[in-house]
Amino acid sequence: MKKIIFILGGARSGKSSYAVNLAKSFGKRIVFIATCIPKDKEMRERIKSHKKFRPRTWKVIEESINLDSRLKKLKKGYDAILIDCLGLFISNLMEVENNDKIIEKKVEKIIKQIKRSPLNSIVVSNEVGEGIVPDNPFARRFCNLLGKTNQIFAQQADKVIMMVAGIPVIIKGEKDGVNK
Repeated sequence: MKKIIFILGGARSGKSSYAVNLAKSFGKRIVFIATCIPKDKEMRERIKSHKKFRPRTWKVIEESINLDSRLKKLKKGYDAILIDCLGLFISNLMEVENNDKIIEKKVEKIIKQIKRSPLNSIVVSNEVGEGIVPDNPFARRFCNLLGKTNQIFAQQADKVIMMVAGIPVIIKGEKDGVNK
């Protein structure tokens, strides 16, 4: 039976490496959807280090805005989809869309597409609910949008895992271990 697993955590919490290892446990035919746009040297270096942990045999799709249309095209033939990450995806959308309702509708389309898919799905996101309220409107907008996005995904997921200092903590789903 297919599963939707949602992994979230703070910066450098170990969420991406945990998600990659979890995806490997589903099989060898994995689709990795990267939402990052390498805008500066530091981000290019970060992407390079992330690539080292992924098997080269995985199909990699770089998609920063149109996740829903990419997901529609993925049918059978793969063991799982790994999307990393929703925080960057929301940030990318905010650069091209000023209407939060449109962004929220896009998020709803994505979760519906994941639910319709016959494939196991692992979705990674940044946790924004444990920090302070930002002092500027753009950052508050980001926290609000990503917070709503995380709630939508957590409600629809079969399993939710919070990464804390590299340790997976199950907050929804099976309590007998952290494997699939």
